[in-house]
Amino acid sequence: MSNISQILDHAEANCRATGARLTEKRKRILAGLLKSEKAQSAYELIDYMQKEFGESLPPTTVYRILDFLASENLVHKLHLANKYVACSHISCDHAHEVPQFLICDECSNVKEIGIKKTLINTLKRNVEDSGYILKSPQLELHCLCQHCAA
Repeated sequence: MSNISQILDHAEANCRATGARLTEKRKRILAGLLKSEKAQSAYELIDYMQKEFGESLPPTTVYRILDFLASENLVHKLHLANKYVACSHISCDHAHEVPQFLICDECSNVKEIGIKKTLINTLKRNVEDSGYILKSPQLELHCLCQHCAA
């Protein structure tokens, strides 16, 4: 838990630096995502809050908290699954690449890796050449982790 505490402290400092506030409820939701190491839906996080803290939150509150955490780059939304995962770079001070998510279809573990800017630029050009506009460069790939593939 000390690692999670350190990550939460770092997240709180980042929020303060941007003029935002990481409230206790926001911290608890973020901690739930960090502990889980898997993508979680808003409803799974509602269950987590009830079990861990005896606190019943309405879905709208959890979605607002998740939107805040995403706006502060503390969590990412996996659009295909409509779930959220803690950013694996919360404690990093370096510039980050565009996130790509490897999602294990068996155990639901999610790994965040970065995509080189040159690859995203190529994808963006290909999209534009096809007459479309790229709204989000985030990629979500369905995979099998090494453990499940064994």
